[in-house]
Amino acid sequence: MKIFNPYLKSGRKDYNCFGCSPNNDKGLQLKFELDGDEVTAVWNPQRWAEGFRNVLHGGIQAALLDETCSWVVQSLCKTVGVTTSMEISYPKAVLISEGEITLKARLTEQNSRMAYVEGRLLGSDGTVCATAKCKFFLFPLDKAMTEFDYPGGDAFFEAG
Repeated sequence: MKIFNPYLKSGRKDYNCFGCSPNNDKGLQLKFELDGDEVTAVWNPQRWAEGFRNVLHGGIQAALLDETCSWVVQSLCKTVGVTTSMEISYPKAVLISEGEITLKARLTEQNSRMAYVEGRLLGSDGTVCATAKCKFFLFPLDKAMTEFDYPGGDAFFEAG
């Protein structure tokens, strides 16, 4: 199921998120879907994100995983949160020349103030190339809506 980006409808000219805004020409421009209990995205690495020759930079991998995990918080926890910690592992290099990668993230635990989300970055052949365990501080819904322009959880699943 497609996850809609409700921030596109906000009318804010300054929506420029590095991870998900299509308006940020230097950003990742991720689009998300819900597959069972996992938020997923597909992304095509480019040379501008290279670390060593033909290897996707580890910082870019971390940003991809952090953004995907944050969309679990927004769409499934139905609030916004900030990453308070992220534990990442890189078991296999991501070669840019191999093409599209897949990102997957799922909620593992939640209470009133914290969400724990695990993410995986899969190479084009489905091999796990990076994993992340993220911990998010969750804002109360009223604060999320008034201070962070959070549109509510249902907005991520509206048609059109």
